[in-house]
Amino acid sequence: MDLQINEQQRLLKESVQKLAADLYPFEKREAIRLSEAGWSRDYWAQYAELGLAGLTVEEAYGGIGCGPFETMVVMEELGRSLAPEPFVATVLLGGGLIRHAGNEEQKERLLPGLCSGELLLAFAHLEEQARHELHDIATVAAKTADGYRLKGRKTLVLHGSDADVLVVAARLSGDRLDRDGIGLFLVAGDASGVSRQGHRTIDGRPAAEIVFQDVDVPSRDMLDAPGETLAVIERVADETIAALAAEGVGVMDEMLKMTIEHVGLRKQFGTEIASFQAIQHRLADMYIALEQARSMAIYAAGIGRDNDPERRGAGIAAAKVQLCRSLRYVGQQAIQLHGGIGMTMEYKVGHLFQRATAIEALFGGAEHHLQTLAAGGGLFAA
Repeated sequence: MDLQINEQQRLLKESVQKLAADLYPFEKREAIRLSEAGWSRDYWAQYAELGLAGLTVEEAYGGIGCGPFETMVVMEELGRSLAPEPFVATVLLGGGLIRHAGNEEQKERLLPGLCSGELLLAFAHLEEQARHELHDIATVAAKTADGYRLKGRKTLVLHGSDADVLVVAARLSGDRLDRDGIGLFLVAGDASGVSRQGHRTIDGRPAAEIVFQDVDVPSRDMLDAPGETLAVIERVADETIAALAAEGVGVMDEMLKMTIEHVGLRKQFGTEIASFQAIQHRLADMYIALEQARSMAIYAAGIGRDNDPERRGAGIAAAKVQLCRSLRYVGQQAIQLHGGIGMTMEYKVGHLFQRATAIEALFGGAEHHLQTLAAGGGLFAA
């Protein structure tokens, strides 16, 4: 397997690096983070102009049709720069569900707006009782004469307050924990009966608690995945975890770079602490943890295309376990080696640590995915 990026991917990487350098100097990013929205629509328009909003969308709908390795390249740079725009919520989650489960009419109606940056999507799926079980859904979709009526509550909907269209997972039949009987519905963010309460996550990014109180949805706005809805949700979640692994690599790479620079300047006993052997050992261990996560992120990008859900799920779980362990170790070492400055909001490394913590928690941490691996017999057969 060739682990080097090709020429197209290199050019994409350089384009995103240049965009991030222009948009996210620390002071400018802080002003955006502290704004009411927590992100910039003007910046998102520049993402769309560069093609990032339609990165994974087929050319027929206005996208550029890139695959998981191009997504990996983009996410690593977005992680390095701590970009707060809704790439994960809109492109990977909402856009991914429409790409995999939408019919032709739905794709033609929604995907061009996604690619142009005019349409924001969010995936309203997680519920308070569910933890990280994707099939644990209590929200109900009752059949009506003209479509469906949704009733339920969703939590931690990434960019849910800003989304123009919510992709909502709801139960058509069966009990709360049944793997069958789940549907996906397109609901306007400002539809009657939708109540959204915005909040910030641990890394300062926007999310929302959303209540659906007798929300009427026409039949044409149910995504067309009969009997396969959970499989589609699991696939999109796996693709998103693979992308988050790449983002985590970018976050850790930036933390390591900043830590190396800091210990080269910080002095004790009249000399730079970078000359101390104990410090050098810790930096080496940080590098090893980073490269372990990078290798698994590359693996996740490849296995994420696998059509075998068990093989793909095991590979993604293994990548998330390593990612979580590396994020925790590199983050803790970066904060400790920076000393008190690492905990301040006026210095970037603390924000990187917050994002690392958020990535670790999204779609389950190391313990959850270790249990998944154990239940499936491990990543490779004995």
